[in-house]
Amino acid sequence: MATSDKAQSDKAQLSALGYEGSYHRSMSVWSALALGFTYLSPLVAIYALFGLGLATAGPSAIWWIVIVGAGQMLVALVMGEVVSQFPIAGGIYPWMRRLAGKRSAWLTAWIYAWAMLVTITSVAEFGAPFLATVFGIGELTPEVNLALSIGLLLLALLLNMGGTKLLGQIARIGLAAELIGVVGMGLYLLIFHRHNEFSVFFSVFQGGINDWGPIFLGAALVGLFMFYGFEACGDVAEEVTDAAREVPKAMYLTIIVGGVSAIASFSGYVLAAPDLEALAADPAPIPTVLTAAIGEGGMRIFLIVAVMAFISCVLSLQAAASRLLHSFARDKMLPASGWLSKISDRSKVPTNALLVASIVPMVLCIVIYVDPTTLLPITDFAVAGIYVAFQAVVLAALWNRFRGWKPAGPWNLGGAGLIINIGALAYGIFALYQLVVPDALAQGGIAIVLGTGALYLFIARPDRRSNAPFSDAIAVANKMRAGK
Repeated sequence: MATSDKAQSDKAQLSALGYEGSYHRSMSVWSALALGFTYLSPLVAIYALFGLGLATAGPSAIWWIVIVGAGQMLVALVMGEVVSQFPIAGGIYPWMRRLAGKRSAWLTAWIYAWAMLVTITSVAEFGAPFLATVFGIGELTPEVNLALSIGLLLLALLLNMGGTKLLGQIARIGLAAELIGVVGMGLYLLIFHRHNEFSVFFSVFQGGINDWGPIFLGAALVGLFMFYGFEACGDVAEEVTDAAREVPKAMYLTIIVGGVSAIASFSGYVLAAPDLEALAADPAPIPTVLTAAIGEGGMRIFLIVAVMAFISCVLSLQAAASRLLHSFARDKMLPASGWLSKISDRSKVPTNALLVASIVPMVLCIVIYVDPTTLLPITDFAVAGIYVAFQAVVLAALWNRFRGWKPAGPWNLGGAGLIINIGALAYGIFALYQLVVPDALAQGGIAIVLGTGALYLFIARPDRRSNAPFSDAIAVANKMRAGK
């Protein structure tokens, strides 16, 4: 199909779903992949959790990348069918609105929005030490950490204000930096600095064989923290050409490329370590391995690549969060919806929503500066909240299937959809159990956000102000099949 024909098809499909397009469709499948990949950011995840995995389950923690990657692929397959039928900006909010109704969409998107805003904060906080090292700042005081975190948020905001095309270009640069930092470095270590055999990935450093199960489960966060971000491809659906076909493809590629990259990186660090048990007790294991392998100069080059990855990760997170907020607001479901729903005439991006997606994390950075102990609970909530939102979509899709829904987008799973949907729900229940049940901080965060969202919903009743379509997944599918 020619580009002009695809543009007309995108416009007609969006109009049939009840919306007039305000965005520029200047993103290709590769730009969408780059956005999702840099949001998922295996470099950030591996750097943050490599030490935890090694200290908890030893080299065997690598298998959580495989397990969670497979489980999240089931979730992505379900979401791919939904976005193919409903290629609407905002991702989880419009999906839930069409699958489960306005109230369910409100509560799910409320949790997801706060989880994204907190994730932006966490990535900026984790990126500050990299910036300090690259800039040659000797002592990372709380004041310096705050300034660097806010500076990272401001830089990403300015880049996002440049429009969809610039976003796609920066995301592709971030993708290249990530691949160099994770795949390139992992393969280099594997080929030129290997000290251990591959059999080491079936070993742990503590307990006997009877203790292996609980020890292995304790390292689940290594994978669970990593494999979200693919849904960001759906957040920008109205900016992608031929979105009904290309967005699902970008989501699946994000998980595949991200998983392969993470495995290459994790295995490279493990196999290059001269003393694994000593490395497990090292507070900064990755710099230790890199310094031994490539020296201080090489380490500094790697840190520059890492900073590029952090910048692109924050950029992608802000973009995805702003599209969610805009989608929420244009249906009149948020306070100040008129202001939040505005699209810039120049850049065709939701500038006011971008401001919120930047200012709220800045405020949270100040909260962390005042009380550093708050970083852990808000990070715990971010991961758990995103998985809650994922499983709300999976459950809503399954409920609609039992009511007769047969996804009618050009990308669908056919007869396998029901089995995959059930598998995605089973995996999600397991993931949420691992994230929420043992973690009182995550439980508290979800309870607070869910409670405030429910209170606003039943007092302000934003669902009564919204006239946009809802709960019509079956009707839309039937209409699409009848029109073919």
